[in-house]
Amino acid sequence: MSEALLKVAVVGHTNTGKTSLMRTLMRDVEFGEVSDHPAVTRAVEAAVLSAGGHATLRLYDTPGLEDSIGLLEHMESCRGDRRKDGHDLVRAFLDDDEARGRFSQEAKALRQLLDSDVALYVVDARDRVMAKHRDELEILGWCARPVVPVLNFTATDAANTAAWREHLARVNMHAVAEFDTVVFDERDERRLFEKMRTLLDTHAAQLDALIDDRQTQRRALLRASALLLADLAVDVSAHVITVSSAMDERARAAMDELRGAVRVREQRCVDDLLALHRFRSGDVEAEGLPLAEGRWGMDLFSPEALKSFGIRAGSAAATGAMVGLTLDVMLAGLSLGTGAAAGAAIGGLMAAGYAHGRRLFDRIRGRTELRCNEATLRLLVARQVELIAALLRRGHASLDVIRLGAEANAKPGEKAGAKTDTKTNTKTNTKTNTTRSTVGRTVMTLLARARIHPSWSSLASSGSGAVADDPARQELVDRLADAFATELGRSAGRAAS
Repeated sequence: MSEALLKVAVVGHTNTGKTSLMRTLMRDVEFGEVSDHPAVTRAVEAAVLSAGGHATLRLYDTPGLEDSIGLLEHMESCRGDRRKDGHDLVRAFLDDDEARGRFSQEAKALRQLLDSDVALYVVDARDRVMAKHRDELEILGWCARPVVPVLNFTATDAANTAAWREHLARVNMHAVAEFDTVVFDERDERRLFEKMRTLLDTHAAQLDALIDDRQTQRRALLRASALLLADLAVDVSAHVITVSSAMDERARAAMDELRGAVRVREQRCVDDLLALHRFRSGDVEAEGLPLAEGRWGMDLFSPEALKSFGIRAGSAAATGAMVGLTLDVMLAGLSLGTGAAAGAAIGGLMAAGYAHGRRLFDRIRGRTELRCNEATLRLLVARQVELIAALLRRGHASLDVIRLGAEANAKPGEKAGAKTDTKTNTKTNTKTNTTRSTVGRTVMTLLARARIHPSWSSLASSGSGAVADDPARQELVDRLADAFATELGRSAGRAAS
């Protein structure tokens, strides 16, 4: 890309979410420092956004404007013969060592703005329009650079969006963007770039490339998330432990082993999803999916877990028990009274495949198979779908952990998902619409294929993921990923509406 980088100064009053905007646009939870304390950013920090592997846009995080009222009064007092326009006053201020020392934060921000192509003026939409804001806008206007007001923290009932839009229109600022840095909406991000493009026609190609690249990344993120979930579902569905039919100590130990293997495998999926979405391991701690010391705290096999996700189950599932299965239902009550009959049955299955024949032989020897039942599989999938949906809606500036399934615990008159956070996250509605009811029959039908292929599971190798390269397994994973991606896309659409 031959064009020079588009330089964007992120400015605004102290503690409105400028660094938060940087974090979410960059998908970087580590950039800068986000806090409820004012004036955390004391120096200009830069970061680059790329499109298609090419650096496209450089963002500059600037210190907050702390005393715009005092600065405006100072500038007006320097007008002299009244022939100096606003731009001259800004330049004169920056050339005045004493004035720069008095208004050091403002000086850093204004100097960066003069060296940039456009400003993003970040507003905490929960604030009332006050004199300090009016003075800030007047000073920014004097810098002779396009300004895009960005209304932050709009996903809350406390946002004064209409009042801010009315005031901005009065000062002739109409290219206003709404972009909540905590509750992410990909459509708002696109509109933000489009507002910038409206004011910067010479940089339209760069901004179009950035918009297209963000859409491509979003689709890739959705697909990669669906593949991680599909691989987990196949691993757990295919995993089998063969034990004695008698419920002795060894069988109970095998049950514990199975539960442990599934929990470890699910945690690995959670860790992979958090890394994929560029979040930290401590970012999930939810009603229904609590984390304790970095691991899921909810018992995947408990009746409370099933009930939490609206999954219907029979008495076996309600007790969290594992189901002993054989090849299919025809084996129930089968009597092989003679050696010839047994030989014929085993021989026929051996012809169809060694593994199936061996499983029947184990059955005849008084052994059975332990695996997760359908209700447990539904829960496993449902809560991962819910987690992915929440990650897709999470801004990288959020200081709260993800809390899922909070609807049942919401106080009267309080929307589910509303959280009281620090200054940057106060009363932020997560808008997390979950897929809590059922896992589609298509998914369960596909997973039934994995149940007859124990070799498709990595759990037997301590969850190392070292599964033999089987084209049939990969085909099943791809088909499941298609189904999950479709559901996640619908879920994201419902949450954004």
